[in-house]
Formats: sequence, structure tokens, C-alpha cells
Amino acid sequence: MEKIRVIISNKQKDVKIPTGLRMLIRRCCNAVLKMENFNSSAEISVTFVNNNQIRELNRQYRDKDTETDVLSFPMGENGVYDENPETGAKILGDIVISVQKAMEQAKCYDHSLEREVGYLTAHSMLHLLGYDHETGGLDRVRMREKEELVLSQLGLPSTGSYVLGQDE
Repeated sequence: MEKIRVIISNKQKDVKIPTGLRMLIRRCCNAVLKMENFNSSAEISVTFVNNNQIRELNRQYRDKDTETDVLSFPMGENGVYDENPETGAKILGDIVISVQKAMEQAKCYDHSLEREVGYLTAHSMLHLLGYDHETGGLDRVRMREKEELVLSQLGLPSTGSYVLGQDE
């Protein structure tokens, strides 16, 4: 695999970013690209924000006046990406994570912040590569399977199933 550059910035002051979270994000980005056989150099931007900031971005770019956990801003279309003229790396896009919302969801789903942020990163990376779960059906299932595969590879397997049993 070629060189992967993950640029991480923190634009919020509400939550202290735990040690190791940035490395987890880098490992997650690399794992998704490896799984998808992405064989070029790549650049990804990841920004930590709070709930108010992500709500504003969601309103501005998606016309949804509500906070969300993560937003993805792909820079490519149909596998064609802009390139950094200095490095030749493909610019995949931007990921924006609300750390506040990630903490809330980790507590709600009874798993670690690391698993939640890993999930949000894998989810967004797949969006940057052109996946779309909003069409539903098989696309949603395939995306979810890929997210779980990456999290398992990183040692963050699900503690439960997202498929209901016969009794549920």
C-alpha cells in the first residue's frame, strides 16, 4: 500500500481527546483502504467538533437542523479524485466527528469510545470511497458488514449483533 496521510485537527474544547484515539483513526483509515484494495497514496482530513458545530455543518450542507455523529465530505466521484500536486496523493475528502455525540452513543450502546470513533471513522471512510447506505437494502447491509470487518481487524468487535434473533 502507498503512503496514507491522515490529517487530524481538534476544533472543540468540550471533550479531552483520549490518548491513542488519533492513532486508532489512522489505523482505521488504513484498514479500510487496505480492505478496499486502494493502491494509491491518499490524504484524508479528520476534524473533531462539538454537537453545536456539527449541527451547524449538518444544517449548512445537508439542510438538516439537527446534531449528528459524523459527516463525510467526499472529494471524489466514481473513483476519480483530485490529487495533491506536491505529493501525487489522491485527496479522498473530509470526515467531521462530533466527539460529544460519539461519547453519548458509546454510553447508549454500552461500548467504548474507541469502538464508537472507530465505527464512525470506518463508516465515513466508506462514504469517501463512494459507498451509500441511504439507498437501503443490500447496499446498507454490505456497508455494515465492511464496517464490522474493519473493527474486528482492529480488535474492536461488536459486543452484540445488529441482526435480531427469531424471538426478537
